[in-house]
Amino acid sequence: MGWNTPAPEPRRKNDNRPSESDAIAGKGAIGPFAAVTVLFFFWGFITVMNDVLIPFLKSSFELSYFQAGLVQFAFFGAFFVISLIYFAFSVSGGDPINRVGYQRTIVAALVICAAGCGLFSPAAASKSYAFFLGALFLLATGVTLLQIAANPYAAILGRPENASSRLNLAQGLNSLGTTIAPIAGGLLLYEVFAKDGKVTLDAIQIPYLIYGGMFLALAVVMAFVHLPRIHPEGSTPTDGAVNALGFPQLKLGMAAIFMYVGSEVAIGSYLVSFIGDPAVMGWGEGIASLYLAFYWGGAMIGRLCGAIAMAHSANPARKPVLMVATAAVLLGLVYLVTALRFEDGRLQTSFLPLVELWPFVLMITVCLGAFAIARGKPSAVLAIFSGTLCLLLLVAVCTTGKVALWVALGTGLFNSIMWSNIFTLAIDDLGEHTSQGSSLLVMMIVGGALLPLLMGAVGDAVGIRLAFLIPIPCYLYIAFYGWWSQRRIAAKEAAA
Repeated sequence: MGWNTPAPEPRRKNDNRPSESDAIAGKGAIGPFAAVTVLFFFWGFITVMNDVLIPFLKSSFELSYFQAGLVQFAFFGAFFVISLIYFAFSVSGGDPINRVGYQRTIVAALVICAAGCGLFSPAAASKSYAFFLGALFLLATGVTLLQIAANPYAAILGRPENASSRLNLAQGLNSLGTTIAPIAGGLLLYEVFAKDGKVTLDAIQIPYLIYGGMFLALAVVMAFVHLPRIHPEGSTPTDGAVNALGFPQLKLGMAAIFMYVGSEVAIGSYLVSFIGDPAVMGWGEGIASLYLAFYWGGAMIGRLCGAIAMAHSANPARKPVLMVATAAVLLGLVYLVTALRFEDGRLQTSFLPLVELWPFVLMITVCLGAFAIARGKPSAVLAIFSGTLCLLLLVAVCTTGKVALWVALGTGLFNSIMWSNIFTLAIDDLGEHTSQGSSLLVMMIVGGALLPLLMGAVGDAVGIRLAFLIPIPCYLYIAFYGWWSQRRIAAKEAAA
């Protein structure tokens, strides 16, 4: 195994750089990048709240798995609808973000998120499941616009050779939000705002009003933060692309995003039910939801370690030490948050015996080893992680008890780098079509709307454990995309 970093590509005439490249490719990019990463945290937090919301609404409205899956259908369906509208506008009248600017788009998106959260209160008062789905759609509209703007902005804001590393770092903050969300959501819904020990629809009102206030406060902050305007340069004349769909790396990447998001969301959506299966652990929703922190915390560990592994560094020998230290600190954080309990009106802790964590530690070790084998190449990491996920899902379905529990939770580690790696591989060399390509990739988040429904229908028919086989073909395709991307990049480097 080695940690050699691929040599940076020489800058080409039409490289996808900010117009203020000298100012924001170096230290000047740190402040704006830090501000943008805060957005990743917040949309990760609010998105994973759906995993807590699904069992909550399922029991409140007495829904089937398929009906409960409509939560993700409404939320991630918005990604498809809004991104499609965005793409249509960009083709007919030019890219909206290039005209409006990233900053104004981000502020407007945050206000829309706040409005969506605000609708949860009247939805609970009316006891209408359809109202909840509408509120989720509006909330997801804001998140969609955030994703369309923030992902390419984070990728472009700095040296091009570190784009994948930057997105992994930003996604690590996203994973911090997804790690905290199940804990915070579970405590608020099942403990703090439950009445007389009973969970009712009223328990959902105050938490989402709090979330809405957080989005409004962030909108005010982002309105005054200095974010440099970025104008991507045009693509090369030989591209022959009228719009972003003329690039094969984008078209294949769109399918990969669909497969990845659908699989990750489907697994997260039904992990509580999987853990609660008598053949696995048989735990209730309140306890099982706490363990979601290991799934999303694993994603945080993988993404931040990936940011280190795939960064271009003058001293690659330091990477293993930094990655092990990062993984240890983050595992400690996940261990701490999963120990939190709200009992008898006060916050308490109940720690797992450390010896029980060894399966998760083993999977972290495998994850770090995979980064070393891939030598910092995003396409290679993508292929290796996808193959590992296929094996983990097979083991989760074919085993029981704690083995099935920890293997299922460990899939988060290997889902970790997929968004950032697929995204940067897909927008590579898109030039002036970058924002348009971003909207198409965000559109494919609709996989998170459809695959949970399929998985829920299979769960209703044959049981939720067997339904965990559904994502395996998706990961096989992502492995293919990693292999194809590696061949494309090698051909490009040979021709340079």
